[in-house]
Amino acid sequence: MLVTRFYSEMSGEWDAAVAASRNGTFLHMRGFMDYHRDRFDDYSLVARDGDRIVAVLPANRRGDTVYSHQGLTYGGWLMSERCDPVTVMRVVENSLDFMRADGVKELVYKPVPHIYHRQPAEDDLYALWRHGAQLSECNISFTIDTRHPIAMDRGNRSALNKARRAGIVVSESNDYAGYWQVLNEVLASRHSTRPVHSVAEMTLLQSRFPENIKLYTAMLQGEIVAGVVMFYAGQCAHCQYIASSAVGRENKALALVFHTLIEQAEREGYRYFDFGISTEDHGQVLNEGLATQKSRLGGRGIAYNVLTLKL
Repeated sequence: MLVTRFYSEMSGEWDAAVAASRNGTFLHMRGFMDYHRDRFDDYSLVARDGDRIVAVLPANRRGDTVYSHQGLTYGGWLMSERCDPVTVMRVVENSLDFMRADGVKELVYKPVPHIYHRQPAEDDLYALWRHGAQLSECNISFTIDTRHPIAMDRGNRSALNKARRAGIVVSESNDYAGYWQVLNEVLASRHSTRPVHSVAEMTLLQSRFPENIKLYTAMLQGEIVAGVVMFYAGQCAHCQYIASSAVGRENKALALVFHTLIEQAEREGYRYFDFGISTEDHGQVLNEGLATQKSRLGGRGIAYNVLTLKL
């Protein structure tokens, strides 16, 4: 077993390993990871058994700490089909030895939540636990199992009817600039924040992954009043950048957006529809308003965990 740093000449091999892995998604392709490489000191690792890549770890380094990966929602070791638990134990052991020899003192590890797995892939959690990793952060997301959905509550069904009566139309859109204007206004006025991605970054990523990143907007009389960016990853349809203007909120536009997209995800064979996390301050605060809203749409809890290991 040989663990080495990733270097750019290996990009083709890396992407092939991610595509063939049990738990990798398009977020782990170099075309997604490298768009913000100027912000992070890349410390991605590659594990080989002989000449064959058996696992890759998207990661960055800051000081004497390695993160997997600060620029991604989730990461962790992405394991091939032939990488069984015994092999993963060797991968983890060798990678920890590699990091120690390179002066790393701490590993902060964000495993891929199971809803994104194409096959069972939690071997890494066992291996890290064996080496003393501890749960350091837990965030909760709200997810629908499209095979056994929980129906929207009465309030959302009423909101759905109101949106339809108002004449709101939901469809896929390429107007990222128009939607980002709505998104920026909502985030600034209601949350005193702004999107992590600029509109230029999002359109770049969408051009690289047109089948995985899609914008859906709710229109009323030619105006964007609500929308959501969808990330389609593995067996999961995941919501990003949900927003509704004052007009959209008055006419319950998001109820129709979510109803449309949940039904679409079910038709297209996605097992999970994930609304995203509703926690703040590294999981210490539950945004009860968001949690209640997503629960009433049929979402139930999925943990997005973070493990920390002192080396």
